[in-house]
Amino acid sequence: MTDTTDPGLPHAIALAWGVAENPQRGPRRELSIERIVEQAIEIADAEGLGALSMSKLAAALGYTTMSLYRYVTSKDDLLLLMQEQAIDVDLPSGAQPELTAVLEGRIPAGDEPTWRRGLREFALASLAVYEAHPWFLDVAVQGVPLTPNNLRFVDLGLRAMHGTSLSDADKLAMIMLVTSYAQSAARIQRELRGARQDPAGRDVSGAAYAEVFSELVTPERFPYLHPVVASGAYLSEDDGVDDVVFGLERVLDGIGVYVERTPAERAESPLPPHEEREAAELYARDARVKEASKARREAEKAVREAEKRLKEARKRERDAAKAAAERAARD
Repeated sequence: MTDTTDPGLPHAIALAWGVAENPQRGPRRELSIERIVEQAIEIADAEGLGALSMSKLAAALGYTTMSLYRYVTSKDDLLLLMQEQAIDVDLPSGAQPELTAVLEGRIPAGDEPTWRRGLREFALASLAVYEAHPWFLDVAVQGVPLTPNNLRFVDLGLRAMHGTSLSDADKLAMIMLVTSYAQSAARIQRELRGARQDPAGRDVSGAAYAEVFSELVTPERFPYLHPVVASGAYLSEDDGVDDVVFGLERVLDGIGVYVERTPAERAESPLPPHEEREAAELYARDARVKEASKARREAEKAVREAEKRLKEARKRERDAAKAAAERAARD
């Protein structure tokens, strides 16, 4: 931390840039912003964000809680600084060894557009951060990135698209798209890992329920899902596809279509009007839609009950036929 004066930025952002005022008074000089953030990350990595508190952090450091507040004014400030430290990574061309290990095997070889490889590396580096620090996904977004490491990461994304004819707004939108995909994929992967580590040993693939599931997913109720379930693909434990990378490649395919258009073609293919989005939101809230959904659920319940009664009747018929056959055999 420098001795410069806070330039009017929010305190945590000023700390990240090293332009915040030093605390006037504090504990022994061994305590520092860097040490506080490192210890906080260590706790969050091991136990999750919910386990992190200022009092627990202070105890781990061997100081009082009030001592920490001389350096970080709130837990929100601390979380921002933790994210800032966690995202201090490079893309594979200059990656840290541990990041290179995480990305190994995920980046295909061969000739392809520079922007595509760059955005892929950007996405996989983001995934590596989320995999190394799962708590990162639990920190609420507070606004546009304004801290140096976050901005450097944005800069790496922009570098990937530097040779394209995309506008500045398009480039930022692509970074948002790729980042959103990486966050969503990482969140699902984290939750699946958590489910697999459940002491109860839950079957997260659903393969153990394949037989009964195939009976529940009928062609009448699920006309398009039924054949997928019947083929075994839906509950397959290992189909040989890395779903995260597969999804990322399809995102990049879509970006590729847009990149290949000329600026004039992009201008001639506007987004759907805002009115369509508003109409969709109104549709979801419409009382008539809710009533129709309720009627559908009731109809489905009636069908399930009828199917149950039919199944029970067939069972009674089979039992009666079996009993009759046994009597005939005895006679």
